[in-house]
Amino acid sequence: MLYLDKLLAQLAYPLGLSLALCLLALLFFLLDRRRLGGAALAVAIVWLGLWSLPAVSDAARLSLEGRFANRAVTEVPEADVVVVLGGGLGGGPRDWPYPDLGAGADRLWQAARAWHAGKARWVIISGGSMPWQGDRRPEAEAARSFLERLGVPDEVLLSEERSRNTRENALYSAELIRTRGFERVLLVTSALHMPRALATFRAVGIDATPLPADFEVMPEPPHPLRWVPDAQALADSTRALKEYLGLWVYRWRGWAVAER
Repeated sequence: MLYLDKLLAQLAYPLGLSLALCLLALLFFLLDRRRLGGAALAVAIVWLGLWSLPAVSDAARLSLEGRFANRAVTEVPEADVVVVLGGGLGGGPRDWPYPDLGAGADRLWQAARAWHAGKARWVIISGGSMPWQGDRRPEAEAARSFLERLGVPDEVLLSEERSRNTRENALYSAELIRTRGFERVLLVTSALHMPRALATFRAVGIDATPLPADFEVMPEPPHPLRWVPDAQALADSTRALKEYLGLWVYRWRGWAVAER
């Protein structure tokens, strides 16, 4: 199912869907159905171009990030544990001495900030590795090392190294939370990912307080370049659509609760 989910998701994203439409257009042309081929090709170009516009990309991401305030850790309530989700760095091959920080590395900085601010005594790091990545270290293992370098002592870090997606993040973290008797939970992940993550944790009975990090969309004055197609905007739009698609699928499967 993990492989199938990944494959179907790729076909739903702008690039995958546009390529599929181009192949369909080619088939129509080969069958001498030129009008249908032209229509499929036109839709592919428009669809890909739309999600490549920075203005559209920012609007899509802001519709997710804007549900949460970008507040300092000093403003959040105290809890028993901080749960930080994977996605901030790569586990990397086992012979690499240092983790590879990714775009979501702010998640780990935020978890460290919360611990240093005295918001929780314990930190759970949730993140495994994908089966197609070969013999790599689980992300939680690499994140643990990085958090130690940020001054969070090893004895307060609890690792969950089995999860491969947000659903498993919630399931396996919930096991640790209940085993340890934690009641108040601060959930740390990227702001873009927080709606799905929070709904998934609540579906397994963990009513966490969101502590989002890695906010991306910032106010910008109107200018023409925001309406010029851009490769980074396409990638950012794809991540926003991934969250919407993931949230819809999770709710359909009963893995996420509806928003309050």
